[in-house]
Amino acid sequence: MILQGKTVLVSGVGGGLGREIVEAALGAGANVLMCARTESTLAETARDLDPGGKRTAYRTCDVVRPDDCAALAAVGKERFGRIDSLIQVAAYEQVFGGLFDTDFEAWSKAFDVNVLGAMTLLRAVVPQMKAQGGGSVVFIGSQSMFKPSLPQAGYGASKGALLTAMYYLADELGPDAIRVNMVVPSWMWGPAVEGFVDGQASAEGRTREEVLEGIVGRFPLRRMTEDREVADATLFFASDLSRAITGQHLLVNSGEIMR
Repeated sequence: MILQGKTVLVSGVGGGLGREIVEAALGAGANVLMCARTESTLAETARDLDPGGKRTAYRTCDVVRPDDCAALAAVGKERFGRIDSLIQVAAYEQVFGGLFDTDFEAWSKAFDVNVLGAMTLLRAVVPQMKAQGGGSVVFIGSQSMFKPSLPQAGYGASKGALLTAMYYLADELGPDAIRVNMVVPSWMWGPAVEGFVDGQASAEGRTREEVLEGIVGRFPLRRMTEDREVADATLFFASDLSRAITGQHLLVNSGEIMR
């Protein structure tokens, strides 16, 4: 098990990718510290995935609040003695439109959460990683950074800023043996996309399979990546299997774009 004896902190644990990463990390032998803004979601995830509560801990946290992030890091130290990996899933996605039909307050919130929130949580965790001799940070990006899709302009721009920050952080933290990388998903078959596909099928009088074919027919692998496959890629960066890798982004997208 590639994360045996390690502690992984996962932010933004909800019903999709965050939960999949928690489940995958537990399966790989890790202890998992979870955070989200909704305590009931965290409690349900812990109950479902770790019924005895021996290998999970959680705390509500708004990543833009330094005090929340500091308290979360303290929970990891108290409960497990260390934080080996930070996987940043928490994000604000509800920003849509182009230059003239968008709300720049929504853009601002996207940058606050997706960039500054990620930095705030990282700032709270790095001192522990330095003290223990190193660690790994994995940001979740978005293919919208590279492939424009107009309704996602603000979200894609915020994730692009996070990518640039990742390069600087990898350079800054490397001397302390802290690696910083990014996993970049595109379409992911999980609750959100499943709902979108079913909605399109109903609205257009097509089957789910027909809608899916319209999306994945141009992908080299001819299928949609699943949430769990993106989760597995994050575990690679979190583990010692990638011990010589930092400042890199990995597209997990069934080959939709290649770069």
